[in-house]
Amino acid sequence: MPAVDPGEIDKFEQLAARWWDPEGEFKPLHRIQPLRLDYIRSVVDLAGKRVLDVGCGGGLLSEGLAGSGAEVTGLEPGEGAVGAARAHLAESGLEVDYRQAELGGFLAENPEPFDVITCMEVLEHVPDPAELVRQCADLLKPGGLLFFATLNRTLRSYAMAIVGAEYILGWLPKGTHDWQRFITPGELSDHLRHAGLLPRDLRGMVFSPLSNSFRLGSDVAVNYLGHAQKPNA
Repeated sequence: MPAVDPGEIDKFEQLAARWWDPEGEFKPLHRIQPLRLDYIRSVVDLAGKRVLDVGCGGGLLSEGLAGSGAEVTGLEPGEGAVGAARAHLAESGLEVDYRQAELGGFLAENPEPFDVITCMEVLEHVPDPAELVRQCADLLKPGGLLFFATLNRTLRSYAMAIVGAEYILGWLPKGTHDWQRFITPGELSDHLRHAGLLPRDLRGMVFSPLSNSFRLGSDVAVNYLGHAQKPNA
């Protein structure tokens, strides 16, 4: 199966110019960005680390990683998204090496491994998440860390992430997600282990209506994130 879905790329390419609008179509990513970055920094000191941000989009997480001292390569197959990411560097003053490529092709041409790989809100948009996890594992140094975030395939995730977020609240454009592609934690754990990685942690990203914000918790029924480690040689 192909590692990327052209239809999914095109979907996000149509919105590429609005990646950095905190009130636009990518508002949910802007809202969870501090949570994702704080979680990564709580696990690993990013200073001086070589980091690959897979499916970096317009560079929201890539810039956060670079601002934390990492040497960041951002990988994205969409031309428009890469253009938006590169353009924003002029405003931020940060350094990120953005590459327009899919992971398999990048792996073939750039075999040097990374200390950390991030794959956030990407796995639910590819035809074969197990293959993407395997490719990430191949690009990790022994002892390296893979961080992931995705959506669980539950009735609650359908109600909240699709019906609620896309059709009622309008946080996301209709059709952003396909519930059939959501991944249960058990399935993802299997993908990680089959790729030779050791699952280390799993947290839910929980939306609180009272505070109108996201927090980390034990409830993984909708959004969850975590990390896995490549064993030392």
